[in-house]
Amino acid sequence: MVTKLCNPGGDSRLFSDAERQGVYRAVYERRDIRAQFLPTPVPDEILGRILSAAHHAPSVGFMQPWDFIVISDRSVRRAVLENFSQANREAAERYQGERREMYFRLKLEGILDAPFNLCVTCDRTRTLGSGLGRQSVPETDLYSTVCAIQNLWLAARAESIGVGWVSILDHGQLRSLLGIPAHVTPVAYLCIGYVQQFPASPELEAKGWCQREPLSRLIHFEHWDARDEARASRLIQGGEVQA
Repeated sequence: MVTKLCNPGGDSRLFSDAERQGVYRAVYERRDIRAQFLPTPVPDEILGRILSAAHHAPSVGFMQPWDFIVISDRSVRRAVLENFSQANREAAERYQGERREMYFRLKLEGILDAPFNLCVTCDRTRTLGSGLGRQSVPETDLYSTVCAIQNLWLAARAESIGVGWVSILDHGQLRSLLGIPAHVTPVAYLCIGYVQQFPASPELEAKGWCQREPLSRLIHFEHWDARDEARASRLIQGGEVQA
């Protein structure tokens, strides 16, 4: 349950209870979609909205290192699918026995199924922000780009649009295929489109590949490995939003 918000200052820019509930619902019901895509085109105005949501993500030093490549051409996507197929065969070699059989049963891409794909990149030489905040941890440009991807994903869920991240790719080949300059890093290759339905739980959880860790085991107090599961459980009790 999401409790009612205390607003002693009367700030008019605070979210209403219904608005907050919608944000949490998008978070809890976001799914990595790889199947059940519909051929229905995504209208340009909705694509524009979710790209704008991505562009309003936080970025260290306000450097905004991201770019977005929208890919509809099926010949390009077929080439990306060939890239995936090769990388997937190599990935499967890491598993043995029943685990390997389960791996091959998983649907891990929707490259041709979705109406379009999107590649999100990070320009690691971008000078916006003049390097503020990046001197100690230069990887924050990549972290910022991932924040943009999460913004896009949540906005897409609010628009009833599915997003699937295809992580099993040779990014060197992908860079060549999409003409991405050497100084730009491909961060995410996404399949995007309307879907028949959003699964009640993540596919990998539903199919027994992995289960969500209890949050109470992952909270530390004051320093690493100082756990108090009872205290952590009290913190999160009743916190999950009911779908």
